[in-house]
Amino acid sequence: MVPSTPKPVDVDNAVLTSKRKVWIRRFRRWLVLYVVVPYVVLVLGFAVFQRRLLYRPTVVDAISPQDSRMPSEQVKQLEVTTHDGLKLSGWLLLPYDHSGAERLLVLYFPGNAENRIAHAPDCRDFTSLGADVAIFDYRGFGDNPGSPSQKDIAADARTIWKHLTQDLGLPAERIVLFGESLGGGVATRLASELCQNGTPPAGLIVASTFSSMTDTVAWHYPYFPVRMFLLDRYPSDDRITEVTCPIVCLHGTEDKIVPIELAEKLFAAAPETSASGVKKRFIASPGMGHNATSRESLEQAVRGLFDTDDNRQSSK
Repeated sequence: MVPSTPKPVDVDNAVLTSKRKVWIRRFRRWLVLYVVVPYVVLVLGFAVFQRRLLYRPTVVDAISPQDSRMPSEQVKQLEVTTHDGLKLSGWLLLPYDHSGAERLLVLYFPGNAENRIAHAPDCRDFTSLGADVAIFDYRGFGDNPGSPSQKDIAADARTIWKHLTQDLGLPAERIVLFGESLGGGVATRLASELCQNGTPPAGLIVASTFSSMTDTVAWHYPYFPVRMFLLDRYPSDDRITEVTCPIVCLHGTEDKIVPIELAEKLFAAAPETSASGVKKRFIASPGMGHNATSRESLEQAVRGLFDTDDNRQSSK
C-alpha cells in the first residue's frame, strides 16, 4: 500500500487568516470600549439626570414685587398651596390704567429656565395691551420649594386656576392661557382639561412651543432612544385635540431650540375652529429665534382670539 502524501500547508494563507482573526478581535474590542460603552454611559446618564437637564431654574432666596420693575400699585403678591403642601409664590401684574373691572387676565406659564424676574418684560408687554397677568414660578424655580416634574407642574397649574377662579372670583371666560416653550405644554394640558370639564378659558396662546417634548428631544438627539425612557413627555399634540377655546400659535422661523416644524405639527393637530367659531391661527415671525415674541405678535394673537370674522377668512 502506497502511503498518501500529506498536502502541503499554505503557510502564507494560515498566517493571513490568523492575522485577520486578531484584527477582528481588536476591532471588536475597540468598538466596545470606545463606541458601545461611551454610548451606553451617555444614554444612562441622560436617563438618570434627565430632569436636571430639562428643568434649568434660577433659584434665589426671595423674590419681591419690586423685582418686576413695575410701580408698586401695579404688582400684587400671589400665593397658593399645592396638593402636597408647598407654598408657591407668584405675581399679579396690572396695567397702568386698571380702574376698569372687565379686563382679560393672562395666566402666564414660562419656559424651562430662569424665574419670573426674567419673564417680567414679557408680562409687561401684556399689561401694555391692557391685560392683567398672573405668573407663578414652577416648584423648584425662583423662591419656590420642591422639585419640578410634569405631573406636579400640571397639578400646580390646576391649583393656580382654582385660586384665580374660585378664591379671586375671576370668570373663566376672562382668562387667557399663555404658554411659552415648555410652558406651552403646561398651558395646553390645562386648556384641554378645562375644556373637557366644561369650563374652557377665553383662549389658548402658545409661543415657541412643541408638538411634544419627546419630538423635541429626539430632534436634538436623533441617535438616542429617548422615546423609551423620557419621563416628562408633554404630549401637547395629543391634548390639543380636546381644546375647544380659540387657539393661536406663535413661532419664530429661525428657532433652533424648538424647530418651527414641531410647532406646525402641534398646530395641525388642533381643531380647525373653536366651539365659538373662531378659527385657529398660526403667526410666524420671520427671522426670529426661540422665545423671541414681539409685542406686535402678542397684540395680534390676543386680538385674533376674538376677531371671529377675520379668523374665518384665514387660519394661517
